[in-house]
Amino acid sequence: MSLDYRVVIGCEIHCQLLTKTKAFCSCENRYGGIPNTRVCPCCLGLPGALPRVSKEYVEFGIKAGHALGCRINNFSKFDRKHYFYPDLVKGYQITQFYTPLCEEGEVEVNLASQNEEPKFKKIRIERIHLEEDVGKSLHIEGSHSYIDFNRSGVPLIEIVSKPDMSTPDEAAKYMQTIREILKFIGVTDGNLEEGAMRCDANINLKVFENGKEYRTPISEIKNMNSFRTVRDACAYEVQRQLEEFKTDRQEYSADFKRTMGWDEASGKTVIQRTKNSALDYRFMREPDIPSLMLSREYIDSVCKTVGELPAAKRERFKKEYGLSQFDVETLTAERSLAEW
Repeated sequence: MSLDYRVVIGCEIHCQLLTKTKAFCSCENRYGGIPNTRVCPCCLGLPGALPRVSKEYVEFGIKAGHALGCRINNFSKFDRKHYFYPDLVKGYQITQFYTPLCEEGEVEVNLASQNEEPKFKKIRIERIHLEEDVGKSLHIEGSHSYIDFNRSGVPLIEIVSKPDMSTPDEAAKYMQTIREILKFIGVTDGNLEEGAMRCDANINLKVFENGKEYRTPISEIKNMNSFRTVRDACAYEVQRQLEEFKTDRQEYSADFKRTMGWDEASGKTVIQRTKNSALDYRFMREPDIPSLMLSREYIDSVCKTVGELPAAKRERFKKEYGLSQFDVETLTAERSLAEW
């Protein structure tokens, strides 16, 4: 049975920031090293320890929002997101659920192949919020697992797109564009192998049959840390949902979502759990951190430090030096090279 369908993809990108300290304490923010040596009562969630927001953390969030075309809000606040997992030491994660720092942005993604003239598509960004990372679970062959809390409290931004992508390749190129911009402005090193940037893709299909439109249930493919994985996992999930629609049609519900993982060895998505509502997380106001009240003058002063972005620099290099698209993309791949 042949069906007409349209793919709908939205991405949530978690990006670690290059601040000197963690988000809410003075522990060093650095990858690797001896496990559980860069921790304190605050990032270990010990009773009585109180978080304090890093100024550099907020400034990096403002820079990222400005570079991605967002409105920076004068007022934002922190919330608690509750769930159980061994590496979440407090039993909740500090985030910004109700009032994020940044909203309503967009980026232009170049969908053209190499050496072709640019072909841009705008992807809207719904919000960028500040949140802390969790510890890292280490599963050793055999019967033991260990937890390294050095990553607990590392500052993150979560960039939530609108569902504007319609192919797996667009999703991969969107992640690549976000990485390029944020790495260029110096708020992240974008090291994918170290998990500095991870993507969750929400994907479903609009299926057209006999003049009627149906929608498949949304799958959220978690923790993808390469462009190829995003492309391959989304491509597989499209076919899996299409086959499921043909054989076991399920009704779409806005409150129902399947959490999937990507099994690299088998080349398949695998179901991890289902969730029926964001209320599973029991969000509540974070009582230990005051609201962020930022003046417009302060926000503007931070935004001015961002400088010229890669896309604008490419266009300027083309006009001023008569360079080809390949040349300008090569010269703007790294900020140090572009400035040289």
